[in-house]
Amino acid sequence: MKKTLLALAAVCAMTSGAAFAQQSSAEGPLMVRVRAVHLNSANGGSTNPNLDLSINNKFIPELDVSYFFTPNIAAELILTYPQKQDIRSAGADIGSLKHLPPTLLAQYHFTNFGGFKPYVGAGINYTRFSSVKFSPAVAHLQADVGRNSWGGALQLGVDIPLSKNMYLNFDVKKVYISTDVKSAGAKIGKFKVDPVLAGVGLGWRF
Repeated sequence: MKKTLLALAAVCAMTSGAAFAQQSSAEGPLMVRVRAVHLNSANGGSTNPNLDLSINNKFIPELDVSYFFTPNIAAELILTYPQKQDIRSAGADIGSLKHLPPTLLAQYHFTNFGGFKPYVGAGINYTRFSSVKFSPAVAHLQADVGRNSWGGALQLGVDIPLSKNMYLNFDVKKVYISTDVKSAGAKIGKFKVDPVLAGVGLGWRF
């Protein structure tokens, strides 16, 4: 009887292990998410208080691709297309710019919360500025604006299963973006945008 019970236990253990492996492999290592994201610029201000620069808040589309090295460890690349923003000084529009902010994050996914899969991430953001235009009243700033920015990025989110391989996603990121402001070729300050991006979307695991 004891040998029979041990044999049954071994069979059950192997069966459950095989089922778990099959379930994990069924999802695959890739996950693609699409999100609607609200960009809330912290507008950290400028090192030159006379500039008093800011940009507008707006909703933007976002696409990300994640690769899972293990059930817990993943890398995520976040993309969008160049976003147009209004440039303001003391609340008044003085121009516009476009920025393209791809972000690469390393993530840790928690797998002990049942169906909920919360995660945290940290990484780096590269923002490319283009099509910078200033109104004639501040044309002296047209000479040059820092064209790119490197900064850190922090992330907190959760994936909630809806059906096989489909998830509802909530995600919040803090991204550190800044650029030099120049007049006649001379640096006159640094503008810190440092937005918070809160998003909701859907994800698919392959």
